[in-house]
Amino acid sequence: MQYMLLIHEDESAYAGENGGAVMEATLAGHMKLMEELGAAGVAFSGERLREAHTATTIRYENGGEGTLHDGPFAETHEELGGFYLIEAKDHDEAVRWARLIPIPGKGAVEVRPVWQD
Repeated sequence: MQYMLLIHEDESAYAGENGGAVMEATLAGHMKLMEELGAAGVAFSGERLREAHTATTIRYENGGEGTLHDGPFAETHEELGGFYLIEAKDHDEAVRWARLIPIPGKGAVEVRPVWQD
């Protein structure tokens, strides 16, 4: 079964004097995770997303055409920073992989099964 691992993190963790080092360490953690997924034979893909300020959201109320808004869907300190799409035997295995995703500072990883017919 496929699971989407949605990475929500506080982009401010990458700001300031130490921001570059934090980014480097986080990317190294992602590289390690991808090596482990590959070594375990887990089919996966994933991408890093641009910063939240580059997002455009279309908000709908009562159907209609929707209105455009700059920025992400929700106003929060955590932004959707990237994702992995993995093949896992069950929810528990997907959660085990999600726990290995590096999150500097505050954040969360949402584990959600992909709808399959």
